[in-house]
Amino acid sequence: MTEATTATTTSADGTEKDGARGKGSYINTVAALSIAPSGVGDELSQYVAQAVDVIRDSGLPNETNAMFTNIEGDLDDVLKVVRDATLKLAGQGYRTGVVLKLDIRPGFEGQIHRKAELVDEILRK
Repeated sequence: MTEATTATTTSADGTEKDGARGKGSYINTVAALSIAPSGVGDELSQYVAQAVDVIRDSGLPNETNAMFTNIEGDLDDVLKVVRDATLKLAGQGYRTGVVLKLDIRPGFEGQIHRKAELVDEILRK
């Protein structure tokens, strides 16, 4: 039998939603991820693009900048995408380095953009 709990989720616009959640409930996670092969030369963009393509195809909210790709979703979904993107390169025989930072914040959604918005709001004051 699944144990149900009541969870409050805060969306990006600050509204709260209550709902029954069972075990394995949604655990919001924002990941900063960098995946790159070793020993392939000075320019890594063609390899990084392969990993980013997997991330974008996942359907999870994401954004890519000069150093990392940020992903947001349920912890299990984010970790699956990290694995799949890593294996895109490692599966081709490349020694592959992964840098991963996770911000796990149960009860929240839409944080991939909200975090930057909060900093901007503070700076405007």
